[in-house]
Parts: sequence; structure tokens; C-alpha cells
Amino acid sequence: MVTSQGTASVSFPFPSVWGIHSSIAGRTIIWGTLSIHSIIDNRVVGTVNFRGRPIPINGFWNESTKQIAFDSPYATFSGNLTIIDDQQSRIRHFILQGRFLMKPPSLQAGESGSWIATTDIALNQFPVSGNAYTGQLPPVGAFLTSNFLHQHQNLGGRTI
Repeated sequence: MVTSQGTASVSFPFPSVWGIHSSIAGRTIIWGTLSIHSIIDNRVVGTVNFRGRPIPINGFWNESTKQIAFDSPYATFSGNLTIIDDQQSRIRHFILQGRFLMKPPSLQAGESGSWIATTDIALNQFPVSGNAYTGQLPPVGAFLTSNFLHQHQNLGGRTI
């Protein structure tokens, strides 16, 4: 069973908070948190918080392709979901990763880069049907954003 709200079925839990990292030309430009508040009829609503102030995002989720696309006032993001079960630690990793394009009024308008966002839950909290997950190791970025997310949560939601 997947999370269902409206007519959309979604392969990841929401509301949810994700650690997010973005880079341009392999250089880190920013760390932060991505909050997915709701997904109703494939429409994503949430916030991204890079500098201590939540910025609204709106976009779309495609359950069949596991693709997400959303806009903030400063950038357009697109990416894919990977789900990785770590049987040994009993954790399910949710990984969104893809590309972004900066747009005006950002000082970096026109530049593009990559992003990765992760969240995780106990393996038995959110069953996924079918073969939506794999037993492979998550990419390094999953551990970095997961550590950032947990540090952020342990500081009471303050941005580091």
C-alpha cells in the first residue's frame, strides 16, 4: 500500500521533511530542508528552506515514472525517486535526485546543477507494493543529506 490522498497514490510518506543538497559543477552551493506538505491529484505542495526561511514550492508527481518536478521562486527542480531498503538497520531510504535550473531573481539565474534529497523511516512503517525498492546501497549523497536532516531535527528545526 502506498500513501493515498485525493486520487493520487504516492510511493513516499507525506507530510515529510527531507535533507536537501544542491551543487553546480560539482561544487556544493547549499544545504537545506525540503518539506512535502501534500500531494493531491499529483500536485505537490511544500516548502524548501535553505537559509532559515521556508520558500513555497509547487509542482507535480508522476507515480508511474516516480518523477517529481517543482518550482520555487528561484529555481526549477526535476528528479526521480529511488527507494532503498537496508534490511540490516531496518531503515527505508527515500531518495529524490535530479537537476535544477536557477531563474530570476536569483543572482545565479541561468545556471544549472544537481540536487539530492533524502528522508528515511523504519522499514516496517511504510510498506511499498511491487518492486518499487531495491537492496542496493544508497549514493553517498543520501548519507550526507540524511545526516544534515537529523542534525536539523535535533536542533529543533533551526537551520545550521
